Amino acid sequence: MDKAVSILLVMILLLSGCSFFEKKDVHQEDNVVAITQTDVEVVAENLSVPWSIDQVNQTFYISERTGSVVKIEDGKMERQPVHLEMPLADAAEAGLLGFVLDPKFPENQKAYAYYTYSDEGKGQFNRIIVLKMNGTEWVEGEVLLDKIPSATYHHGGRLKIGPDGMLYITTGDATSPALAQKLNSLNGKILRMNLDGTIPSDNPFVNSYVYSYGHRNPQGLVWIQGVLYESEHGQSAHDEINVIKQGANYGWPVIQGMSKRAGMETPLFQSGDETWAPSGMAVADGKLFVATLRGNAVREFDLEKKKTKPVVTGLGRIRDIYVHGDYLYFVSNNTDGRGTPDEKDDKLYRVPLRDLK
Repeated sequence: MDKAVSILLVMILLLSGCSFFEKKDVHQEDNVVAITQTDVEVVAENLSVPWSIDQVNQTFYISERTGSVVKIEDGKMERQPVHLEMPLADAAEAGLLGFVLDPKFPENQKAYAYYTYSDEGKGQFNRIIVLKMNGTEWVEGEVLLDKIPSATYHHGGRLKIGPDGMLYITTGDATSPALAQKLNSLNGKILRMNLDGTIPSDNPFVNSYVYSYGHRNPQGLVWIQGVLYESEHGQSAHDEINVIKQGANYGWPVIQGMSKRAGMETPLFQSGDETWAPSGMAVADGKLFVATLRGNAVREFDLEKKKTKPVVTGLGRIRDIYVHGDYLYFVSNNTDGRGTPDEKDDKLYRVPLRDLK
């Protein structure tokens, strides 16, 4: 009888996914109560595969993968067309991706964008450009960097302007993992450039845009007290949150998860056998907040306690995130072909930071 009871107890533990069997490096918190759909405010709806959020004064600008920028001001939404020199690629995950306003946008009406295009007969590529606002439209201006090899998946695409005034860019491995380890390739990297497209003199590799390498599909960038953090999609789970050091090698495809190899960095957090598919990042009160796609949540990463938990759930796939004032803003991505959209998806939401405790 005792033997039967023991066997039954073991079976119950296995089926329940008890924390006794969890990997310690995942840093999950138990008994989490997250914000749900009924607790958030909808700021805008009927977005078309939104990708990046930026903001100036009280006005938001959101890039859409389908080739538009949505302006949201005083509760009103305006979809502004983007006129590009090359046709947007229709590959999965491709399109108009990263978008960030110039620090002097109110004066110069400039922004920076990253998009995937098809060059008939020559292949598919990503490029980084200057966009200029012309009334209620955007027009492609200077090309800062071109011919970044592309594929069906793993485009990277995040753009952020760092505390140093430089433009940082994430690029994916374009489903050719070996490229991530090659310093003469732009794929599987975090790149760094001056806002005019030139190579900074203090980059870690001479005459190279490469800032760090060995990345699979990096999707988010944010700084906390001058330290750069990055989110990255792993292969079959093992998603990562990394502290980025200039010139460092983050291991893909040689190592992943908590595997170690001399000269390669291991992540600050990794998802183990769970899949987060982390994307855009923001910071508030010293904590990282990360949009997750497969995770269907906004996750908090507590750097002091080395723990993570979902703080917003029930809204489907989350692509990007932004903190302004007392609120955390984020966009869903249920219309990207992998979600289950409702009739008004996708949406820009906001939730008070005080509620994310």
